[in-house]
Amino acid sequence: MSEGRLERYLIAANRTVVFLMMAVMATLVFINVIARYLLNFSIIWAEEVSQYLMIWIAYLGAGLALREGRHVALEMLHDRLPVALSRTLRTTVAVLVLVFLGVVTVLGVQFAAYVWSQETPVLNISLGIPCLAIPIGSLLFGVHLVLMFRRYADRRFAPGYVLEDLSGEGV
Repeated sequence: MSEGRLERYLIAANRTVVFLMMAVMATLVFINVIARYLLNFSIIWAEEVSQYLMIWIAYLGAGLALREGRHVALEMLHDRLPVALSRTLRTTVAVLVLVFLGVVTVLGVQFAAYVWSQETPVLNISLGIPCLAIPIGSLLFGVHLVLMFRRYADRRFAPGYVLEDLSGEGV
């Protein structure tokens, strides 16, 4: 079962957003370190922005990690079960994860609404903005899981990139 066009666009957009956030965060931290130690000047908002970007990256990247089977899992039981029983167990786990993500999404929206009137210490933006990473990331994670539900149950993950693969040396 291959990915549909909409699914490919979702994955590409998700990867692009995570990549851009990581690039901004790394650049900001690098510039701040250089400024601090070479120019004796620090960008006061760099740490706060970097922290919020890291939160967004973690939540938005969770669904992408799922697609490559990169979440921590105890596979011993799955490996010892017959294929049909293993598939049933993984399907049950996937349904439970979807329920959990639904609860986190709802509670995340409620929490973001609760803190919306508060401001962050340095940027003075609504605290709800960084907190929106929780429901948006959980919802996106759920969408990824729904789109790949059968592949997840069958343990067919997208091939991931290994550092050795990127260096051209092979595994």
